[in-house]
Amino acid sequence: MTENKRITNKQILDKIDALKVGEEGLNALAIKIVTRMMNIQTMSEWYDHVSSSDIAIEIMDKKLNLTEEENSVGDLAKYMTLMELFKDKEEYEKCAICKLKLDNINNILKKY
Repeated sequence: MTENKRITNKQILDKIDALKVGEEGLNALAIKIVTRMMNIQTMSEWYDHVSSSDIAIEIMDKKLNLTEEENSVGDLAKYMTLMELFKDKEEYEKCAICKLKLDNINNILKKY
């Protein structure tokens, strides 16, 4: 098993000196490190953008492969939560819409 030991800046500089890397080599290394970090940041931003797209969400939903019952239970929780939020805000028209949705979901769940 390997141990995770903290390495000091002096130890790093000593290793670099031992490699006989000149100023040019250090600059080239620094540029490569910064470039890789920029690529990682760009890839991360790309992933965040792509993973939140409508197509990605649709594909993820398909991969869940939910049954009608599982989907209905999820919707039930969602609309019950929304109804409580709307009650607190005294938005009763939205509560009524949630109630209609809940009635439809309960009719589906009666099959199971």
